Amino acid sequence: MSIVINTPTSNIGSVLTQILVDAGEPVTLISRNPAKVSALAARGARVVEGDISDRATLDRAFNGATALFWLTPPLYQPDFHAASVNLAKTAASAAQAAGLRHAVVLSSIGAQHGRGTGPVNPLGDIERALAAAVPNTVALRAGFFMENILRDAATIGGQGAVYNPLPPDVKFPMVATRDIGARAASYLLCRSWSGHHLAGAYGPKDISWSEAARIMSQELGKPVQHVQVTLDQVRQGMTQAGMPGFVIDMYVEMYDGIIKGLLNPSEPRTPEFTTPTSLAQFTREVLRPALSR
Repeated sequence: MSIVINTPTSNIGSVLTQILVDAGEPVTLISRNPAKVSALAARGARVVEGDISDRATLDRAFNGATALFWLTPPLYQPDFHAASVNLAKTAASAAQAAGLRHAVVLSSIGAQHGRGTGPVNPLGDIERALAAAVPNTVALRAGFFMENILRDAATIGGQGAVYNPLPPDVKFPMVATRDIGARAASYLLCRSWSGHHLAGAYGPKDISWSEAARIMSQELGKPVQHVQVTLDQVRQGMTQAGMPGFVIDMYVEMYDGIIKGLLNPSEPRTPEFTTPTSLAQFTREVLRPALSR
């Protein structure tokens, strides 16, 4: 009776898969390219080739399964909200038909608000779709991914700066994706829990962008500053980079939502929701090597 992982090659899914395989858990991996998970298949993972939007693929993967990890991949299309929710509803229907008992659904801080949060918009609906179909679910509402800082590698390396429209001294949860994978694993390895739950993955402590800049400066051995820009400047920069208008609108809405407090956690920080990887450790182990490439 296996645990199905729908995104085994993602930053989070790959960590989760490795933990489960190391623990001897039977896993089923859905992959459009089985070659990418061949090492895991060699260790006993069952691989179902196909697309997660295809009901027949999901039916094959869910056959004989008891649990599911569901991560909705970014759907960069004009109707991303509807497409994301419809994808989750397809998975929910297949999970219910297969009789799955447990699911961990990757979500985000701010999912409680829905509209006004950009790419986070559909996650509340996705949580509810899976919860309606699977008797026992955890919606894992993660903080800001530390890996998102890698998008700023060029300006950190070239200009010693991170540019965004967020207030420099407002603190928020920042978490490494490997810790999110480990949190998901903790729920899937011990499935004695029941009912529907909201859980956090928040990093060691809330930090601000000004503090983040100080930490990166110290660990990189060079000055890094946070430069607050306007939403109009963000829009202009994305436009000059050639990004589609609907993607620009999505991210400008997200930044505006953060400024308005719509992406604050709804669940208070607890020891259970506090994860170990600090920004200093992430900078040493991930960001600094990325800047040297």
